[in-house]
Amino acid sequence: MTTRKEVTDYCLTFDEVFEDYPFHDPNWCVVRHKASKRVFAWIFDKDGNVWVNVKCDPQWRDFWRQAFSSVIPAYHLNKEHWNSIILDGSVPKEDIKCMISESYDLTGIKKSRICKK
Repeated sequence: MTTRKEVTDYCLTFDEVFEDYPFHDPNWCVVRHKASKRVFAWIFDKDGNVWVNVKCDPQWRDFWRQAFSSVIPAYHLNKEHWNSIILDGSVPKEDIKCMISESYDLTGIKKSRICKK
């Protein structure tokens, strides 16, 4: 998963979500929950790559950052709860999906969910 379309299309497979451009800047796309309007994925281009900011449980935050050099403290968000995934091809697709799924869960209605693949 390396393109904006791939990551956006995947985010839109989740229940009751929508794509939004809150800054009136086509570079910044967010995917939100319909009910609460809370964002679970911030998608943008930076330094020649697509980046995705995702919320993460603090106990997983450091795991992802240590596992992949392309997962770093979130650009422009709270670095305690959010990571940036740089879509440069170094993070496996299934791990990206797992992080997005966790972000969806953490920002939405509280219920248990296994990583959506």
